[in-house]
Amino acid sequence: MAPLQAILEKCRTHPPNILATLQAVQGAQGYVDPSNVPLIARALGVTDSDVHGVLSFYHDLRTEPPGRHHIRFCLGDSCIAMKAEQSLDALRKSLKCPLGGTTKDGKFTLDKVYCLGNCALSPSIMIDGDVYGKFTPKTVAGLLKGRR
Repeated sequence: MAPLQAILEKCRTHPPNILATLQAVQGAQGYVDPSNVPLIARALGVTDSDVHGVLSFYHDLRTEPPGRHHIRFCLGDSCIAMKAEQSLDALRKSLKCPLGGTTKDGKFTLDKVYCLGNCALSPSIMIDGDVYGKFTPKTVAGLLKGRR
C-alpha cells in the first residue's frame, strides 16, 4: 500500500484534478479514508468541501474498506426486465449483506451498476471483474463457491 503523501505528490496538477487524485488514492489503498480529506485538499490547494463533494458524488469512490471480492449487480433495464430483483434478493440473503454494503466477515462487497454490457445474457453480475450472464436465484451458490 503506497503512502498517501507519495500518491499526492504524483497527483499535483494545475488546475487540480480532484477526481483523478481520489481515484489514485483508492487504487493504492482500496478506499479513500474520510479522515484524509483535509490532507488531500491541502495537497491540491482546494477546500475540504471541494474534495468531499467529489468523494460523495461518484458512487465508485469508497469511503470504507471493500471486501476481498467485489460483486457488481446490474440493475439496468434489460436485467430488470429479466427479473434481476429475484436474483438480487437471493444474493443478498446468501451473503446476509445489503446492496451497497460489505459482509461482516469482509469477504464480499455488493454494489449495483446500471450496465455491464451483457444485455443479451440478462440478468448479469460481475464478480472480481468477471461477468456472468443469465444469473438466477439458483446459481447464487455456484458463483460464490470457492470465494467464501
